[in-house]
Amino acid sequence: MAAAFATGLAAPAFSQAWPDRPLRIVVPFPPGGSNDIIARQLAEALRERLGQPVIVENRAGAGGNVGADSIAKASPDGLSLLLTAPGPLAINEHLFRNMPFVPQRDFAPVALVASVPIVLMVTNGLAVRSVAELVALAKRDPGKLAFGSSGNGSTNHLAGELFKSMAGIDIVHVPYRGAAPAMTDLVGGQIQMMFDNMPAALPQVRGGQVRGLAVAGAARAEALPELPTVAESGVPGFAAEAWFGLVAPAATPEAVLQRLQAACGAALADAGLRARFAQGGATPGTRLGADFGRFVVEERAKWGRVVAASGAQAN
Repeated sequence: MAAAFATGLAAPAFSQAWPDRPLRIVVPFPPGGSNDIIARQLAEALRERLGQPVIVENRAGAGGNVGADSIAKASPDGLSLLLTAPGPLAINEHLFRNMPFVPQRDFAPVALVASVPIVLMVTNGLAVRSVAELVALAKRDPGKLAFGSSGNGSTNHLAGELFKSMAGIDIVHVPYRGAAPAMTDLVGGQIQMMFDNMPAALPQVRGGQVRGLAVAGAARAEALPELPTVAESGVPGFAAEAWFGLVAPAATPEAVLQRLQAACGAALADAGLRARFAQGGATPGTRLGADFGRFVVEERAKWGRVVAASGAQAN
């Protein structure tokens, strides 16, 4: 059963009329964040290719585990899907003592939908304009700066933990029930800094509501080319990137999975969707089915090492 995630499962034949009802994509985080933005863009593209409405449902909680668990236990008819950031699939099992599902057993991979850069931002009221100045301030006042995230186990949480560890600073993690409320508090000055995914961060940085300091990836981002990387700003070797993947319940028939993979592949190759992704700084994924499954296995090992090195835990 553990191999199901990487290979898909054999299953009985399904009706050639599939899908004969609307589909549902669960986003395990609140509306307004990058996960939600990507899901709604994909949902429209899938509607055009599958001929049925595709409804996006936000079910937040426990670092994405609540929404993910609802799909792990959903009917395996291909009509209930999960589109999630790495947390529930590759990170949370390293953070949470008790998981309500086993990612590699309970999901079948459909598609890597998108990858996005992560942006390091500070509230406008903080008197720093570079990563070096931020690190210096954190070292002068240990434990005084707070960084927000979309929840324990999110990529922006672990990006902050990795930054804390590699920069040798003491900053306090404040988890929220999603990136949107964390961003609201960053704009309002209730927290001082935040790593967030490009689709949600871009309008806030461009609009001047927050100050972008750097991008967390290995290279500068096309959407914000003026921002250096964290690595070139005084924390060598630092790199973190977010991605979003679509999965189905593990026992979903193989023929249904193949239809879903084909629809996703066509959608992600479409010039219109690619342009919409690019506006938010997202890069469409190219991994489908078992190829995406192997990618998640690699990500699970990578983030496990990050969690162990950082000492991060979730209740």
